[in-house]
Amino acid sequence: MPEPQTHLTLAEVEAIAREAHAGQRDKAGRPYTEHLAAVAEGVRVRGGSDEQIAAAWLHDAVEDDALSERWLADAALPQQVKDMVLAVSKRDGEDLRSYTWRILDTPGALLIKESDLAHNADPARLAVLEPATRTRLTEKYAQVRALLGLAPDEPPAEQSVQANTAED
Repeated sequence: MPEPQTHLTLAEVEAIAREAHAGQRDKAGRPYTEHLAAVAEGVRVRGGSDEQIAAAWLHDAVEDDALSERWLADAALPQQVKDMVLAVSKRDGEDLRSYTWRILDTPGALLIKESDLAHNADPARLAVLEPATRTRLTEKYAQVRALLGLAPDEPPAEQSVQANTAED
């Protein structure tokens, strides 16, 4: 009888993500791992599960070719984590509607993307960019939020449903 598969811990996922993105810089020249940590923390403070936090650490790994889809498929991770990572991974040539529909269709993925957008659109991060880049990215993030049904400064949908239920 095969032994049950043990999954990577959050600390192990974090270490893998940090190693995979080591040396990468964001558009402002900061270490890319700061973005990963901010997205994971954003998911945590928004009430995300351990699976969502793990997916947050890995959310850009496949998209940025830091880790391969094969690595993800073979990784000792719950299928839900793998599904969320793939859902938030933009594919070359993919239109924005298809991308956002996939996120909305994947349980748990919206919270990760909401946290990602919140950090990407942080005024302090955007302030150091060239004005044209800042404007382009601000418009892009607003468009993605709208397609996902997220208003500015709105809590993630999962929490909104819980809050609305509590008020009834």
